[in-house]
Amino acid sequence: QVQLVDSGGGSVQAGGSLSLSCAASDTVGSYCMGWFRQAPGKEREVVASIWTGRGSSTSAFYAEVVKGRFAISQGSAKNTLHLRMSALKPEDTGMYVCAADADCTGGYDVTEYTYRGQGTQVTVLS
Repeated sequence: QVQLVDSGGGSVQAGGSLSLSCAASDTVGSYCMGWFRQAPGKEREVVASIWTGRGSSTSAFYAEVVKGRFAISQGSAKNTLHLRMSALKPEDTGMYVCAADADCTGGYDVTEYTYRGQGTQVTVLS
C-alpha cells in the first residue's frame, strides 16, 4: 500500500506561480503518477501525468488547458512528484490531488489511478 502526501498549495494572484509536491511512502519510479484537480461544482479534471517507459525513458501528458504553463517531474529518488505551475489563472483554482498506479490503469488518466493523496488546495485570485 503506497501512501501519498500532497503539499505546496496556497493562494496566489493570477499570473503567479506555485509548486506542488507529492511524497510517496515507497519508491514509485516505475509507477504512473500525476495530478488531477477538482473545483466545486465541476468534474475531476486530469492535469498532468508522467510515467517511465522502456529503457527508462520518461513521458508526460498535459491537459490542453495547462500545456505550456505547468511542468511535471519526478525527484531523483523516484519517490517524489512535483508540479510547477506558472501563469496561473483563476480557472486553475481547485483541489489538486496526487495519484499513482503501479499498473498505469487508465493510461494517462490520473483519475483512474489506485493510490491518492489527500489533496492540496490551490486558489488563484483574479
